[in-house]
Amino acid sequence: MNEHPISQVDLTDCDREPIHSPGAIQPHGVMLVADRTSQEIVHAAGDVARLIGRKAWLGRTLGEMLDDAFAGDFGRLTSSVAVSNYCGRWRAPGGVELDVSAHVSDPWLIVELEPAQGAVTAAQILSELEAAALAFERASSVQALCERAAVTFRRLIGYDRVMVYQFLDDGAGAVLAEDRSEDLPSFLHHHFPGSDIPVQARALYVRNLVRVIPDIRYTPAPMFPPLGDAAELDMSDCVLRSVSPIHLQYMRNMDVGASASVSIVKDGVLWGLIACHHSTPKLLPYDIRGAARALAGGLARQIKAKEEAEAYRERIRLRSFEDDIAARLGGEGSLDAHFAESLPDLRRMLSADGVAILRAGELMTLGELPHESDVRAVADWALKQPAAVVASHTFEKLYPPAATFRERGAGVVATTVSVDEPCVILWFRAEEIEHVNWAGNPHKAVNVKPGEQLTPRTSFEAWSETVRGVAQRWTAAEVEGAQRLRNAILDVRQRRRLRELNQRLTETVADKEALLGQKEILLKEVNHRVQNSLQLVSSFLGLQSRELADERMSAAFEEARRRLGAVALVHRRLYRGDQIETVDLSRYLEELVEEMSASMGAEWAGQIRLGAAPILIATDKAVTLGLILTELVINANKYAYAGAPGPIEITLEQHRNDLRLIVADQGRGKASSSEGFGSRMLKAMVGQLEGRLENKDNKPGLRTIVTCPIG
Repeated sequence: MNEHPISQVDLTDCDREPIHSPGAIQPHGVMLVADRTSQEIVHAAGDVARLIGRKAWLGRTLGEMLDDAFAGDFGRLTSSVAVSNYCGRWRAPGGVELDVSAHVSDPWLIVELEPAQGAVTAAQILSELEAAALAFERASSVQALCERAAVTFRRLIGYDRVMVYQFLDDGAGAVLAEDRSEDLPSFLHHHFPGSDIPVQARALYVRNLVRVIPDIRYTPAPMFPPLGDAAELDMSDCVLRSVSPIHLQYMRNMDVGASASVSIVKDGVLWGLIACHHSTPKLLPYDIRGAARALAGGLARQIKAKEEAEAYRERIRLRSFEDDIAARLGGEGSLDAHFAESLPDLRRMLSADGVAILRAGELMTLGELPHESDVRAVADWALKQPAAVVASHTFEKLYPPAATFRERGAGVVATTVSVDEPCVILWFRAEEIEHVNWAGNPHKAVNVKPGEQLTPRTSFEAWSETVRGVAQRWTAAEVEGAQRLRNAILDVRQRRRLRELNQRLTETVADKEALLGQKEILLKEVNHRVQNSLQLVSSFLGLQSRELADERMSAAFEEARRRLGAVALVHRRLYRGDQIETVDLSRYLEELVEEMSASMGAEWAGQIRLGAAPILIATDKAVTLGLILTELVINANKYAYAGAPGPIEITLEQHRNDLRLIVADQGRGKASSSEGFGSRMLKAMVGQLEGRLENKDNKPGLRTIVTCPIG
């Protein structure tokens, strides 16, 4: 047993290994690498003579080596098809039946052959999938769903151990469910450090949904003739691709004879894995792989549905508390008395251990709380924060003095209702001392320097760690509920003030309305002047761009106009909305896209398509994301299509507490690695959002993904 405060495990240990291009395959099959156009074989790996029955293969065509029908199927493959395509079974001259698959990896056509296993009938597979779908649908929770999935996948695949493994927010993973032979040790509820599955391996899990290693102790079969550096073969999508020797040793250390993994991909993001271990070598047939792939897709959809249903129920519950509290505060009588009466509901609303309200120097409390002086200090700290709502389940990381009262205040939500009064609502959650079971000591994960050899962990015995300073995590729905409650209280306070003014100063109602009217007119005038100023600058930029003979300078002025338009749009949204702290990012992007399309000319009509999920986001982030989107569309116009119109797909989606803004074109792709002003500005803006920017091949074109936290 070891004790650590808020444990952090390094996740970058094996990230430098080039696992996508090992230059070898698993020897149970054969790989033929041919020229994509002529289908002439230039490389091969594996025992070609034994499996295919032909010793001479170099320089021959695929049609000569296999049936012409297969060669015709290969010729219909295109570079847009990245994953391996199952082409059917072929009987070699020696009588061996082989499963054949192929895919394109420019400029090569890669054909893979594996010994065929006893086929399962389509009726058997459909029956199994139907039964599994029904069992998944009837599961009452994500945990129950994973438990049923472990049993179902083991029955389908036939391995000794099947685990449902989920990736956590910190990069580590946990085994949620397990079905195994009784003679094997259990990894149920054990955690694995993120270094066990490096970043590049996770990317391949999204591309290759099913991965099989029939014999962990195999000797890799190298490519012949050997590949030179200039002709490096990207084997990311190869079924037979040889596995990292580090991973093989890792599995041998676990005393595994064969393994398979099935990816659980939800909304394009790797949610987890179905990890399968067998004590002895075992090859998984192609039809079972296809069934496992389909079953994992159904599991991912059920996970999403149950997570969304749970979030919806949580929001409904919170709405009920918000309405009751707002109604009580809006009633007749003292506001302080109503706050005191609302303390039990406030505590239950966020499932807190204690709640405190500091209003005009008076402190009202309920439940288990830190010392009064500590509570007042936290309230003073919250009043100085720029955000109206601050939430943390590891509060001492935001506020170091909290380490002294972590037992009762490891997690805090602070809502500043008013700074001038002042008025702050604080929810506290006590520290949950958690005993985390790891499969081996995570703090002994490898950490190597360039040039040193990577070695995997050798111990997977249960290693217990006590985690301190952490409370139960506040959900996104709870933080949103605190924000809505603040807005409701502000509304109640305003209505109460107006009612009190009406009661005490009825003779001055007309003057009050006149002053409010003048203020509204003044605000509208200020807004009008700001909009006029922005329009004036935009018109000046347009005039200058038309007068310039230099096309590059003219284009630069047009880009500046579009960036200015993104800022102007946020300004208009702020002054016609009910609140200025947050905006609906999907509506903002929709209007921004409409304005950009109009400014780019009639020929761009219908070329820019937007699919956006509704996401509430802070205004300053919306401005930055608007500028990022404008810059990405400008880049697509300039570089992908050289100024001509072309299709641009824009997607906005939410994954847990992150959002992803995706801009994809079908143009020329990224032609240069040099960085101009726009690229540097993009990186700076993404960095400001604490996000990351990824450029991927859209086949054809470029697919740019911006990921950043919502809160």
